[in-house]
Amino acid sequence: MELKKPTTFEEQAELLKKKNIIITDKASCMDFLSKTNYYRLSGYYLPFIRKEEEKCFIAIEFERIQNIYMFDAELRNLISFAIEKIEIHVRTQLAYFHAHAYGAEGYMDSSSFNKKHKHSSYMSHVNMCIAENANTLVIKHHKEKYDGHIPIWAIIDFFSIGMLSYFYRGMKNNDKAKIAETTYGVNYQTLESWLRCLTDLRNRCAHYSRLYYWIFPATPKMPAKEKYIPTRRIFAQLYMLKLMYPDKEKWNDEFIKPLTKLIKKYKNDISLKHLDFPYRWQSMLKQ
Repeated sequence: MELKKPTTFEEQAELLKKKNIIITDKASCMDFLSKTNYYRLSGYYLPFIRKEEEKCFIAIEFERIQNIYMFDAELRNLISFAIEKIEIHVRTQLAYFHAHAYGAEGYMDSSSFNKKHKHSSYMSHVNMCIAENANTLVIKHHKEKYDGHIPIWAIIDFFSIGMLSYFYRGMKNNDKAKIAETTYGVNYQTLESWLRCLTDLRNRCAHYSRLYYWIFPATPKMPAKEKYIPTRRIFAQLYMLKLMYPDKEKWNDEFIKPLTKLIKKYKNDISLKHLDFPYRWQSMLKQ
């Protein structure tokens, strides 16, 4: 099938009208499209599309689509704040455990990992980490003073969240179990699931990708004591963040309050159903 031809911003505005989207200020609409990208914006009216007709089943104001887009951007910022705390916490726990169990450079020894661990591929990632950060003070310091030997507690700060997940998944089961139990009171399969989901969520936030009405590739596992049954929508990811958040006493103030304020701000435009938020979402997310 031949690809569609590129369209002008004016043509894109006309396409939106054909989707049953009401545009009262065409100039403003075109200005927004010039800064946002039509294809990117199209994901935000998906919940209203009737597939057979390829247009919205009810007339939707363009301003509402804009506001849903803005809500999504603010939600990503809030989630990114929470992920940063979680990621730093996980880095600390992994580095601390591995250093005390296998030594400063045990992370480079294949015997520190399980039999399924692909060490050559893993080491390629480690060496790439070092090469990409060769000009940082940390790497320069260890090259000059320690002949290029870098301890786990230094190199782990350069691991991406995906690399952290890969690192944890490759550890011995007994080691993974100890970390999971000590850090979160869960089994290692649950923590593996969380790190996989956290990687997907962080990457979407880092690339400014849509969370609203998005179906994630994986569902975070829940500990046996949890009654909540997760789905692949955003609420399950937020519930996972609650369980992983290191500052339990600060969670309500740092996440729930701003989330409540954000939802109130856009209450006339968003739908909690599109986010898979249960009726009692506030009490469920509170610590």
